[in-house]
Amino acid sequence: MRRFLLLYATQQGQAKAIAEEICEQAVVHGFSADLHCISESSKYDLKTETAPLVVVVSTTGTGDPPDTARKFVKEIQNQTLPVDFFAHLRYGLLGLGDSEYTYFCNGGKIIDKRLQELGARHFYDTGHADDCVGLELVVEPWIAGLWPALREHFRSSRGQEEISGTAPVASPASSRTDLVKSELLHIESQVELLRFDDSGRKDSEVLKQNAVNSNQSNVLIEDFESSLTRSVPPLSQASLNVPALPPEYLQVHLQESLGQEESQASVTSADPIFQVPISKAVQLTTNDAIKTTLLVELDISKTDFSYQPGDAFSVICPNSDSEVQSLLQRLQLEDKREHYVLLKIKTDTKKKEHLPKLQPRPYSCASSSLFHPGKLHFVFNVVEFLSTAPTEVLRKGVCTGWLALLVASVLQPNTYASHEDSRKAVAPKISISPRTANYFHLPNDPSIPIIMVGPGTGIAPFIGFLQHREKLQEQHPDGNFGAVWLFFGCRHKDRDYLFRKELRHFLKHGILTHLKVSFSRDAPVGEEEATAKYVQDNIQLHGQEVVRILLHENGCIYVCGDAKNMAKDVHDALVEIISKEIGVEKLEAMKTLATLKEDKRYLQDIWS
Repeated sequence: MRRFLLLYATQQGQAKAIAEEICEQAVVHGFSADLHCISESSKYDLKTETAPLVVVVSTTGTGDPPDTARKFVKEIQNQTLPVDFFAHLRYGLLGLGDSEYTYFCNGGKIIDKRLQELGARHFYDTGHADDCVGLELVVEPWIAGLWPALREHFRSSRGQEEISGTAPVASPASSRTDLVKSELLHIESQVELLRFDDSGRKDSEVLKQNAVNSNQSNVLIEDFESSLTRSVPPLSQASLNVPALPPEYLQVHLQESLGQEESQASVTSADPIFQVPISKAVQLTTNDAIKTTLLVELDISKTDFSYQPGDAFSVICPNSDSEVQSLLQRLQLEDKREHYVLLKIKTDTKKKEHLPKLQPRPYSCASSSLFHPGKLHFVFNVVEFLSTAPTEVLRKGVCTGWLALLVASVLQPNTYASHEDSRKAVAPKISISPRTANYFHLPNDPSIPIIMVGPGTGIAPFIGFLQHREKLQEQHPDGNFGAVWLFFGCRHKDRDYLFRKELRHFLKHGILTHLKVSFSRDAPVGEEEATAKYVQDNIQLHGQEVVRILLHENGCIYVCGDAKNMAKDVHDALVEIISKEIGVEKLEAMKTLATLKEDKRYLQDIWS
């Protein structure tokens, strides 16, 4: 079989799944895919690779390559590499991203651009798949076009890779020709997917049938009028193909309800799952706030679940009970409600991307186990949005809507600071699972100064940081503890200023040394006067101190919250103040921030 090298760089597993799909299809098309994660550099060598290269790359954060690609990107960014370092390489690249973010598919674009700078050339056009509208809209036609592009590549190189293991170096003219051909092949493959074919009948069969229809039309026209199922001339005499129903790609079976343990195991991941009771729920915002923010406390005292401030965990949520019931009614399966649904994808289907499982929802830990032994806190906004199909209806997010309904029986007003036990009620339980450890943790050395940026619910992990730091300072009253800055922001001081009393407490006792608050919808008033609308504005106002901490005191900065706007705006503000304070160009300031990221001193916990 004709071999090609297939690399993937993944953060959440999507790029890996797509690469595995390409690997499976390759055999059917007469190719052998040598599949590796891009981080497994010991298993491949691009410097000597003679086979065509296919790369699938996702994007993480605000436009970074995934963690698995960081070492690879750093190596190819080496400025001492000659411009013809990869001149022998022919490749095709598929980038995954989300157009909700400013730097769409930037992980793939970084690698794509650098490979070309080092002399590599495309044998197939780069694809950019958008998770905002559906990855499959680009992924499926891109994969379909890959096979003719590979065939053309092997044909044009006359099989030299297989015969001698040496790839001929293409001239600039032939490179341009190959590129044009691959573009045409890609377009042809997309057009092919749009063609409708009823049951594979040839044109001659269609014409023959039209002739029969034409002979009979004068007789039949008097017997019926045109409708959605019948046509009269001239339409009935036209050479038209009727689109066929899409092929079935699922095998569905209903099975009697499984036992609780077996049923739960069917939805688990590799991580353990814990069933824990909700011991308290508090509404942190007023009723007239734009968003409703809830704090939930879980009792983990009877489990092996452990965490440290900055960790995250997953909540395993079900679909809305009312929507499930509505769907069962439409499918006339109400009597099968308790049955277990077994799904199997038929072989040779291209629909795998259309069948994602209901994913667990990640949340940041908003507490410290030193401060709340046996407890775990998390904070979330109840997501609400208007659905316009078929009529405009206010709907809630799958997980946050379910959680809000679940905690209604134990929900308290904003009395979080009192630390009182919630009123006695039957404690509802939820399933949680730990997430893979990350670097979003306090420095091991408490003397290192830290800066925390967390508007809205982005403050959640920092409450855990401050609780943890308070207990450490109680245990080590003579210890050396660095400065702690917090940049917090919300809309209204009196409506959604989360953890206001707690932050004042931390400030009063020296746990928090600097608190800078922004109110985007309020006029500046009071003792905590907001002189800026957003956290990034406050960062620029205190740019000199921030730069001193980061560049001269070996400090760390943590950013938590919205990835689409806030994280990008904070990043831009940091570039601005570094450029201004140390007198360098913005490009150099960006390199400085990149170095801080590599050193795990610029850390992000962001979401869309």
